[in-house]
Amino acid sequence: MAYEAVLSGYETFDFTDGPYTRTVYRRGSGPAVIVIHEMPGLHPLVVRFANRVAEAGLTVYCPSLFGTPGRPASRAYAARSLFGAICIHREFTIWSGDRSSPITGWLRALARKAHADCGGRGVGAVGMCFTGGYALAMMTEPSVVAPVLSQPSMPAIFGGKANGGKTDASPEEIACAKARFTAEDLSMIGLRFKSDGLVPDARFDLYRREFGDRFEAIELEDEDAAHAFIPPHSVLTLHLRDDGPTKAAERRVIQFFRDRTGAAL
Repeated sequence: MAYEAVLSGYETFDFTDGPYTRTVYRRGSGPAVIVIHEMPGLHPLVVRFANRVAEAGLTVYCPSLFGTPGRPASRAYAARSLFGAICIHREFTIWSGDRSSPITGWLRALARKAHADCGGRGVGAVGMCFTGGYALAMMTEPSVVAPVLSQPSMPAIFGGKANGGKTDASPEEIACAKARFTAEDLSMIGLRFKSDGLVPDARFDLYRREFGDRFEAIELEDEDAAHAFIPPHSVLTLHLRDDGPTKAAERRVIQFFRDRTGAAL
């Protein structure tokens, strides 16, 4: 099937840093935002969100980390993608907290390239679900100025209940982010549905404890979610409605990117 038709408005390039090479889809003009897709891959509703970011006067960079670009999300496809990510564990950290996935080094390099390409004050980044915490780990790259963590689900809580109070960023990366938030007057946004067992209260409590008022939490009720094949989880994609609190959350994230990167000037 021609899954990539949904990405027909994007230019593509392969980007290599260290041992990793991935295809990146780019669209728009203005300062850059890196949209890091969720499970099961760069599916049409992730692309819909990226399109809206581009329409707001920004350049979106959508790397394909796993899955088939453009393929619609489904329960079976998500299970296969998760199994595939586990099998290539050298790139992704799933079970252990307090350390980031190796692929975040590649994402930081992509951020440097995007900033050099597009200018502005810096680069925005949003991770979703499996990649939800990656934007925080990317803060060791000076060009990243607007991190958004949408339903950050790693480390997996089924690897142990204690993981609920951990994040997939190292202590050094957290310390760097805290220092930059203060020195550069930056902040981050986190989004989740309150009932989401993959993003427990303890994880957002950790962000509040570490970052204080530099962490803006957007927490939603189940009734705010659009219907999907899984319970409320994907704030900006599967469960995004065209009205109400999830739409307001999408608008807030896009405005955050515009303000921090300088696109709003």
